[in-house]
Amino acid sequence: QVQLVESGGGLVQAGGSLRLSCAASGSTFSSYSLGWFRQAPGKEREFVAAVSWNFGITYYGDSVKGRFTISRDNAKNTVYLQMNSLKPEDTAVYYCAAGFRLVSGQMTDHYKYNYWGQGTQVTVSS
Repeated sequence: QVQLVESGGGLVQAGGSLRLSCAASGSTFSSYSLGWFRQAPGKEREFVAAVSWNFGITYYGDSVKGRFTISRDNAKNTVYLQMNSLKPEDTAVYYCAAGFRLVSGQMTDHYKYNYWGQGTQVTVSS
């Protein structure tokens, strides 16, 4: 069992930055691939970024490549999402998720993840 708690969301102007954190507890954090997804009102849940449980390989959605960076700190059981050059279209609820030993072909699929946080709101004003 893994519990996930996100923090760091808020209101920011376009072009600004935010860093989201997701603290995990309960099980072997290092055995889980970790992902960030987002969902805006009336839209499907969208893959944002993921980092693998082995080797820390990272993946990004096309809309955030070059602007967002995902990282993990296994000593602190925490995954981060650094978001730079934010745009109004980045406005959404952001969720972190954990999937046991997910591999590259699975990590962009939200159905593959076992555990989810409660979400944190990110609002980017124009």
